[in-house]
Amino acid sequence: MKDSKVDFIYLSEKDMIEAGVKDMGGCVDAMEEMFKLLKVGDFRMGGSNGFSHGCMVTFPEESPFPNMPLDGPDRRFMAMPAYLGGKFDMAGAKWYGSNSNNREKGLPRSILMLTLNDKDTGAPVAHMSANVLSAYRTGAIPGVGVKYLAREDAKVCGIVGPGVMGKTALASFMAVRPTIETVKIKGRSQGSIDEFVKYVKEEFPTVKNIEVVADIESALKDADVVCLATSATLGNLDEYPYVKEEWVKPGAVICCPASARFDEDFIVNKSRTVVDCLHLYEAWAEEYPYPTFHTIPIPACYNMDLLHEGKIKKDDIHDLGDILMGTVPARRNDEEIIIYSVGGMPVEDIAWGTLVYRNALEKGIGTKLNLWEKPELA
Repeated sequence: MKDSKVDFIYLSEKDMIEAGVKDMGGCVDAMEEMFKLLKVGDFRMGGSNGFSHGCMVTFPEESPFPNMPLDGPDRRFMAMPAYLGGKFDMAGAKWYGSNSNNREKGLPRSILMLTLNDKDTGAPVAHMSANVLSAYRTGAIPGVGVKYLAREDAKVCGIVGPGVMGKTALASFMAVRPTIETVKIKGRSQGSIDEFVKYVKEEFPTVKNIEVVADIESALKDADVVCLATSATLGNLDEYPYVKEEWVKPGAVICCPASARFDEDFIVNKSRTVVDCLHLYEAWAEEYPYPTFHTIPIPACYNMDLLHEGKIKKDDIHDLGDILMGTVPARRNDEEIIIYSVGGMPVEDIAWGTLVYRNALEKGIGTKLNLWEKPELA
């Protein structure tokens, strides 16, 4: 008789940390391997194009139903399924609930869970807290870009938006460019700035200078590596953080995991665009109406709009996977300015979640749960 028992493990946030989810060096390595698997096609994501970010539920501004949630800042639910092959060989889905008002309740804006599933049966093998996991994989993607695109002697880093995304991005920069000795911080609230300064002092003792600056221009001045990680109202381009060409140091890499805005001439003629995965932006261009940049405020979506208008060619947008595979050069010269867009994909969660799960199994971390001894309906 076949054994139809199904067990899986539950990993709390504390368990995830104990299992190594905050190992940024390991996370950067995992993301690099994930990009290579994307390039050879050993993966699947949702949507007819196989590159969908996920399926999102949004809410109306008004509803006749008294219990239905109404639209608000970052108020949504999203399912993000994927399969990733190679050494990961795992399927799963991240579930994403978000509401900016959570902060009034002492909760993070987004509350995330990741379920990993057996690729053949679909049975769960793990259900885990994913807030820290998601933050670290998000930060590691800029790190992979900086590893290949930034100057080897990078010394100055500018952080615009000293929140969680800014912290994990800096952690990845320090993992791949330990030469960084100055960190410049531009934030909106004194509380977030003070917390970020404390974070840098505690986590990166090799940083000699911490400078709090008043504006984006000052954060970019002399910076070799920059992370723009601030939120903005979708569709209101005037709110997207604006970077002027004259502010950018020749040879700098500007990482954009969130909203950012550049002049058209700077995008078309003065800088080089690199994206984490070109097909993701093509999928967004299919899923959202032109102009996509009004809905997805990541700079590469502006590139897709310029492509739609015939102002640039597809070959003008370089895919990081091609750089990792050696088919496109990394830095072409020491003076070129690179704008690196980061969109985020569920295969990233599968990659890092799988390695943390396996580490948890090896160390005996987590709570074993039973789905059934024998299915009631088989």
